Amino acid sequence: MERIGKYEIVRQLGVGATSTVWLARDPFGQREVAIKAVSADAFDSHGRDGQIARKLFVTEASLAGKLDHPHIVQIYDAVADADPSYIVMEYVAGGTLEPYAVPENLLPIPDVVEMIFKCTRALDFAQRAGVIHRDLKPANILRRGNTGTDVKISDFGAALSLTLDQTQVSGIGSPAYMSPQQLKEHPLNHQTDIFSLGVVMYQLLTGQLPFSGSNNYSVIYQICNTDPPPPSALRPEVPPGLDAIVARAMRKSLEERYAYWDEFSLDLAEAFRSDQLASLRDAHIGDSEKFNLLRGLSFFAGFSDVDLWEVLHLADWRRLKQGEVLLREGEKGDFFCVLAEGEIKITKQGKLLNVLNAGECFGEMAYLTPERSARTAEVTALQPVLVLSFDTAAVARASQSVRHGFDRAFLRILVDRLDLANTRLTSAVL
Repeated sequence: MERIGKYEIVRQLGVGATSTVWLARDPFGQREVAIKAVSADAFDSHGRDGQIARKLFVTEASLAGKLDHPHIVQIYDAVADADPSYIVMEYVAGGTLEPYAVPENLLPIPDVVEMIFKCTRALDFAQRAGVIHRDLKPANILRRGNTGTDVKISDFGAALSLTLDQTQVSGIGSPAYMSPQQLKEHPLNHQTDIFSLGVVMYQLLTGQLPFSGSNNYSVIYQICNTDPPPPSALRPEVPPGLDAIVARAMRKSLEERYAYWDEFSLDLAEAFRSDQLASLRDAHIGDSEKFNLLRGLSFFAGFSDVDLWEVLHLADWRRLKQGEVLLREGEKGDFFCVLAEGEIKITKQGKLLNVLNAGECFGEMAYLTPERSARTAEVTALQPVLVLSFDTAAVARASQSVRHGFDRAFLRILVDRLDLANTRLTSAVL
């Protein structure tokens, strides 16, 4: 096969029970894509298998263009009236997390925490769009490259729409990762995905499934009736805080399980920053910590979660000591900054102009009036600080949504400063 539709086939990536996945070239988009192709025979086969194959294809195809998130595999296109029918997706090099779900090839514990955190944010986004995944497992989470913690959730074929009157089809999903509610065919919400992601986290931490048996009936009984040993019993370096997070995600009762993705995310972020993991991670700032910092800064109040992930990677994150100079008066500069932690002072010719706290920006004239590149004041750290530095050229190449976010933030700041100046002028006159 040389071509599927307009897409030029490069090579085969994998073969499943009903589909074949190809690496292809999009001649118009000038990008590599992954194409999941399903033959007409798979749909036309007699019995339940053909019905399920068609159901999975239609469900996944219906999400084309609807789940645009940095940690979800994007679906670009879908064609259902051809043979083969096919879905065109973002190509993610690096493979799935399956190779890291075995005892002899475990990932570092901080990396697991970061990956699961990113999954919680992606699944929160999907839930807000009215979609629950229903088939979370290491095989459906892709890792970009062979290093780092950048992951993307794939295969929404088993997804359930919360906004449509959609009949829940049994027999879809992987029993070892299913929640008790899914196994019992109860009405489902996002908490079934929270349970499944807890199982994935347990497996990535230990290399073992929390519920296993010689057959599906044994696995189902354990999921519904027994509690597994904590991950630390299988991997002693797992801290107690992570034991507690995994246990809460896998509670059998909905009332005891995490009720919201935000709760799950926050606990993971706090665990990453905790002293318990300090000896296991290097000095870099984790993406979970960066994301939560951005969400809490007033400057980024108008940015969506998707925008914040883009901002996170646009920024150069720097820690500086007390007394270090961030900007020097008269120097040329093509970047601006947002203060994430600590306090700084702004001086001009040795005179104090202002003191800024976390969430405030400085050096913004490099963005607003790039023709005036010389700094008009000096900026110095009053205490240890964390600073986000943004190259103006990189911001100019960012998505339209992010650029608009920066424009709105700067406009808000300028309005606030004008109001303050007017108040001071009025007070001086009176």
